[in-house]
Amino acid sequence: MAEPIWCAPGVQIYGNVIFGEGVTLWPNAVIRAESHSVTIGSYTNIQDFAMVHIGVGPTKIGDYCSITHHATIHGATIGDNCLIGINATVMDDAVVGDNCIVAGHSIVREGSVIPDNSVVAGVPGKVVAERNNYVANKLNAVGYFKNGIAYTKGNHRLWAEQEHIDEMLALQEKLQQEI
Repeated sequence: MAEPIWCAPGVQIYGNVIFGEGVTLWPNAVIRAESHSVTIGSYTNIQDFAMVHIGVGPTKIGDYCSITHHATIHGATIGDNCLIGINATVMDDAVVGDNCIVAGHSIVREGSVIPDNSVVAGVPGKVVAERNNYVANKLNAVGYFKNGIAYTKGNHRLWAEQEHIDEMLALQEKLQQEI
């Protein structure tokens, strides 16, 4: 079991939480796993004020995911390379496939199954588009990983540095060649 590479002040972690390599936890995120486990995959970021909690079963978040500001994941399974938008909620026993985006303010209802490469929006959340979001989502997660490393060194301006911008553009081209 790995430890997060960046854990901001105010983060609260309770219970059986398992972290993959390169996880970053941003200000005031809360992760609770009282009776089941929460597993957070490698290079995933849990952003400011996000809530990750168990439901009637465990919560699993894949590799290279971004759980953005104020999002809630409650007893759900999130695939690899996903972005859960600002203030979105994914409820108990929902399964979100790989390379998905759940748009901000959407609610994925209990027991929903979202296919790979989907864009979900609305209340209740419905698939509104099908596309491979692998590059954009993985790039976002890698950006947060690199930003977490910078934060451990006291650098809160990495994203403004031209060297970082160039590195991310090169990574974007490389990832596009992978699909």
